[in-house]
Amino acid sequence: MTDLMRPGTALLVIDLQECGRMSADEAGIGLMPGFEDVVRRTGTAVAAFRAAGLPVLFSQEVHRPDLLDIGRELDGVEGVHCVDGRPGTELVAELRPQSDEHLVRKRRYSCFVGTDLAIVLRGMRVDTLVLAGSLTDVCVHYTFADAHQLDLHVRVLADCVIGSSQDAHDAALRAMAYLQRDALLTSSDLPALATA
Repeated sequence: MTDLMRPGTALLVIDLQECGRMSADEAGIGLMPGFEDVVRRTGTAVAAFRAAGLPVLFSQEVHRPDLLDIGRELDGVEGVHCVDGRPGTELVAELRPQSDEHLVRKRRYSCFVGTDLAIVLRGMRVDTLVLAGSLTDVCVHYTFADAHQLDLHVRVLADCVIGSSQDAHDAALRAMAYLQRDALLTSSDLPALATA
């Protein structure tokens, strides 16, 4: 793990949007407790990556107002969510890209489906992708699986992700650790690595 904070590593902050501060009825999606703690710890991770001069990317789930692009997302327990122009869709104010950082606007759970993320990472010569964000069991997990299948090393900051429930969060972390044995880290690993 000591070589994590090196060229070739990037941080991807997935869908930490204002809907995390809303009730499940208002947002269309419920989450386990702890959203503000995840935002705070993710801020620490973002700062560590920026201080090390490593890329930080952000994703935002956003759907058209006519829901033409929402696909199968309403087949499960989620309600309508992350609609362009509606409350809750914007990234949290504390975690937004700087002018030289990339924002991936996505219509599906995985940050790779229908976006240019793979092209951008290849252009940056990224071989290791570190994930933070929401939801552990949905967008983080699907992004992890796609990155894994694209032969990237993938790490998850387990204290910087939040799931739809504690059980779903824990199961998703186990599933990701199954795919890559060194997958799980915490934000407390980063400052020491950044100064090593």
